[in-house]
Amino acid sequence: MNVLVTGGSGFIGRWVVKKLLDAGYKVCVLDDLTNGRPENIAEFKDNPDFEFVLGDIRDKNLLREVFTDIDICIHAAAAINVQESIDDPQRHYDVNVNGTFNILETARKGDVKIVLIGTCMVYDLTASKAISEEHPLNPKSPYAGSKLAAENLALSYFHAYGLPVVITRPFNTYGPYQKSDMEGGVVSIFIRSLLDGETLKIFGDGTQTRDLLFVEDCAEFIVKAAFIEKAVGEVINGGSGKDIAIKDLAVLVCKDAERIRHIEHHHPQSEIPKLLCDYTKAKEMLGGMPKISLVEGIKLTEKWIENQKYEYELHVEGTR
Repeated sequence: MNVLVTGGSGFIGRWVVKKLLDAGYKVCVLDDLTNGRPENIAEFKDNPDFEFVLGDIRDKNLLREVFTDIDICIHAAAAINVQESIDDPQRHYDVNVNGTFNILETARKGDVKIVLIGTCMVYDLTASKAISEEHPLNPKSPYAGSKLAAENLALSYFHAYGLPVVITRPFNTYGPYQKSDMEGGVVSIFIRSLLDGETLKIFGDGTQTRDLLFVEDCAEFIVKAAFIEKAVGEVINGGSGKDIAIKDLAVLVCKDAERIRHIEHHHPQSEIPKLLCDYTKAKEMLGGMPKISLVEGIKLTEKWIENQKYEYELHVEGTR
């Protein structure tokens, strides 16, 4: 079976690609490297079942070429920066809505199954309880709005044309290969600060919570959803089912409360007080998950970031 992964050199996409290759599938990655990085997929380049195509999902001619002989498309390509979507909503609409439309139209002509990687940001995030797929929707940014529009468009193709479509909504995902600058997630940012000997900075009082899903568990969730027939036409959350306060996460990472500093939030009105995934549907439909605990996941992520930091320092030293 041949699988196309759009955005496959990005953080989550990269792990989806690895999971598919390890399972014996032939994988083609289509990515314009706006968010993804070549080094994320460097280990796959000599695998005969792997192919990389540099390109944009807004290029209809290119899509027709790469969709040849494809059975499933896992669609992870997207513009993903919330603040950038506020500053430049046009680009997020072009990539996330028009790009997804191009994917769906190309898939419809070849009856290719689509697995769209969505986001929990489409929900009303003011709730104080776990969020299920039945939870009210309330996208608060052009990013979230464009992702929800892409989901609705994909589901319309399922209902109107019978195109097999699955919508996945991962919650906060972390782990190796995630960026550790301000575009990264809170876990990788905290770990980078720890390794650099810096203070771990927390917005506000740190009581806001997040449901943290290790990236390999996230990839397994997406791949399972791609190959289970009863998932077609469904929206499925992916999370750990546990949340942790950011202040407690900081202590878990650095083990020293003296290294933590609370700072004023630059956009306090946009802070999400509680984010907890109800993944009952995924558990019942796809099987038990996740496997990696937060403590273990932090250790694995720290080991990877530390290794990257060491390799970078060696490279800098070698160029002097």
